[in-house]
Amino acid sequence: MALVPVSSKSPPPPQWVLDLHAPPKPKTNSIPDPPGYSASTGGKRSASAKSQARKPPTPEETDTLKIKKAWELALAPAKALPMNAIMMYMSGNSLQIFSIMMVFMLFKNPIQGLLQTNSVFARFETAGTRKTLWMVKAMYVVMNLVALSLGIWKVNGMGLLPTTRSDWLAWETERVPLERVYFALR
Repeated sequence: MALVPVSSKSPPPPQWVLDLHAPPKPKTNSIPDPPGYSASTGGKRSASAKSQARKPPTPEETDTLKIKKAWELALAPAKALPMNAIMMYMSGNSLQIFSIMMVFMLFKNPIQGLLQTNSVFARFETAGTRKTLWMVKAMYVVMNLVALSLGIWKVNGMGLLPTTRSDWLAWETERVPLERVYFALR
């Protein structure tokens, strides 16, 4: 066996490494530019576009936008109603930890929303929106009351509301008969 001398040269780098470090090749005109692309701008903004600054919105436009966002926030409890109704239906009417937690959350969120109504809409309140914001707040309160009524429906379905006569037997008085009938045996 003969020993092969090891060369001190390392192998040349692969072609992809050479392509990575090489400058890009000039563009060939075989592929047309996409519609709307101009090679003269190269995707950069022109000097005229930079000089035209966007004008700030007027106070009326800002107030209109704030009212639209406030309406979105006021109707948010209504958007959660179908999901909550389906979840309440699927959880069943038996007393289990899952259904009790669901009912607790169904009561907690609307009550929290009702207590924080003014703080929720504080960021939308300006001199221009104050007159129309009361309607938005009223709708928010109505939607939270509808969510509470869903919770009351579920609690009634679980049998936890005292709606039958037998639920109030402790406060019933014994009836005093007006007449008594005794059977005589012969």
